[in-house]
Amino acid sequence: MKTRTVIAANITLLMLATAALQAADQKIAYNARNGGNMRIEGTANIIHPTWAIVSPMIGGMLEVGPGFPTEPGQEATPGKIEASGTAFMTVRSFKSVESDGKPYSDRMDEVTYEHLKEAQFKKISYKLTELTLKEVAKSKDAPYVFDSTGELTIAGTTNTIKMPVNILPGVDSKGEKRLEITGNITIKMTDFKVEPVDINLVVGHIKTGNEVKLVFKWILGQKKAVAAATQ
Repeated sequence: MKTRTVIAANITLLMLATAALQAADQKIAYNARNGGNMRIEGTANIIHPTWAIVSPMIGGMLEVGPGFPTEPGQEATPGKIEASGTAFMTVRSFKSVESDGKPYSDRMDEVTYEHLKEAQFKKISYKLTELTLKEVAKSKDAPYVFDSTGELTIAGTTNTIKMPVNILPGVDSKGEKRLEITGNITIKMTDFKVEPVDINLVVGHIKTGNEVKLVFKWILGQKKAVAAATQ
């Protein structure tokens, strides 16, 4: 009887381990690739009624579970998707730009770094905590629309934010699966304990508005499985 109990217990453990491995296999991991960017837009009292700073790269990773559309136009069922991920940009990767995208001012860059407390907090980061598919793609060239919830950290202060995002699956030039994730959200800098710029420069007294708009395009490529070591 004791032997049968041990065998039954071992079989149960084996079944549980197999189920866990199958569940893990259903998850797909993506890593950040070149081609994305984060743009922060705001308003000012003089010179330019609007201003912008841009970072040319968003780092990080995304892991998704069953039900997430990985192919263009793939059938999918609206609802919550198992997902987790992190994204980040270094503060010093942001540069001020003109409306045509040309560099604007090194001094403006330094003022930005000072206000974002770059000496103490080197990165702006985001942690995804919830992802819900709201609308399926209307064609192979159309994105899927999701509602997302996550934790945004700026200058050491973290707030929970909710925003819609568009996710467009595709393949890169090498035939590898990729995702293009786009979205935007308006926030108040004081919610992150960052005071708007209020400074006297040669061109005059510059004061920026409290509200800024974050606009991003995040490019990710499917993470390749690591081959097992040969015996």
